[in-house]
Amino acid sequence: MKIAIAGTGYVGLVTGVVLAHLGHEIICMDIDADKIEKLKKGICPIFEPGLPELMAENASRLTFTTDYSAAYSDADAIFIAVGTPEKMDGSANLSYVFAVAGQIAESAKRDCIVVVKSTVPIGTNDKVEQYIKKHLKHDVNIEVVSNPEFLSQGTAVRDMLHGSRIVVGAESEEARKAMAEIYKGMNQPIVFTNRRSAEMIKYASNDFLALKISFINEIANLCEVLGADVEDVARGMGMDPRIGDKFLKAGIGYGGSCFPKDTKALHWLGNYHDHELKTIKAAIEVNENQKLRLIKKARKYYDTFEGLAIAVLGLTFKPGTDDLREAPSLTIVPILLDDGAIVKAYDPCGMERFKQKVNGSIMYCGTPEEALKDADICFILTEWPQITSLKPEVFLSMKRPIILDGRNCYKLEDMEGHDLVYESIGRRVIQKLKP
Repeated sequence: MKIAIAGTGYVGLVTGVVLAHLGHEIICMDIDADKIEKLKKGICPIFEPGLPELMAENASRLTFTTDYSAAYSDADAIFIAVGTPEKMDGSANLSYVFAVAGQIAESAKRDCIVVVKSTVPIGTNDKVEQYIKKHLKHDVNIEVVSNPEFLSQGTAVRDMLHGSRIVVGAESEEARKAMAEIYKGMNQPIVFTNRRSAEMIKYASNDFLALKISFINEIANLCEVLGADVEDVARGMGMDPRIGDKFLKAGIGYGGSCFPKDTKALHWLGNYHDHELKTIKAAIEVNENQKLRLIKKARKYYDTFEGLAIAVLGLTFKPGTDDLREAPSLTIVPILLDDGAIVKAYDPCGMERFKQKVNGSIMYCGTPEEALKDADICFILTEWPQITSLKPEVFLSMKRPIILDGRNCYKLEDMEGHDLVYESIGRRVIQKLKP
């Protein structure tokens, strides 16, 4: 099939490349001319493991353009994969989705399905279809399908190729058959629903996982007070098949492009319909507070950060991506800087982006060891392998080896026997630092 993709971000580009891998002819459209030029040259503009290789392998079936008319005029299917960032009030900004809908209405010259992969509030696909049909310039039949994505940054290619399910919300048998044809060859079950149920599946899935993370973080904070170990608690909980062990790792909160935005959007939507989702509201509040957990721990050792050299290991919201959206580092580092600290930061691939977002007295280091050298305290914010593989002895190069680990990177027994302080999340404190 001939398939057009609107948007070449994480979702759009991964979708286009994987569909090309399935044998479809793909044309990717984006308004960012610089990005399209890179793609034409075979340069992947985003950091996503496995994507550049799959792009090169399927280059003969991939075309890139800024001309939406050329992209949409004779496509069998058009995938909308543009961003839906949150507005100031927490609701989803749908302007990019409807901008593409307008371009499709203007350009489509043959019957096709429009597949919305963007995460949109329940009922949006109905409105998109109405909008396109109202503004059609040619006598064609258009049907909109909801096909939410379930891709995690850092594993997006694998997630699409080997996902647990494909969700399709369609209102006709013809649309369902077309979607089955598009995903033919994917060894995954297809869950067919109506459009609104598909939209809700996406929000309900992401928000449940966010709630699960916030729950274990609250349990972790209480474990610290009561002397329990959250890792033992999570292991015991996770063995129950009704609960499962995924997303039960305590830390300093979730970030990224999905969980923060999607929890706020669903909470806003519930309030808009006079139906407050109290569990989602709690998850949002817990997550925001959890980002400050290490700052509160640090205050036990220093009344002020003025003049201190503070090592910050990890800037991205999780390992395997250069994405900083809603990363705890964007909350923590400005607080340290505002209090007069000298920050020594390390991240294997997020430092250039961080420079664009945060100004101040930051020394960017090429290795974790460089960041730790002569530091007064260390904050661990991301569990990159380059960080989790550090030996306890490395921290002894600090002026005062106080390690505040927001991701529980190390075993407690490995830290014992060394002259240091090691505080993590939901576990006992190792306090062996000599006065």
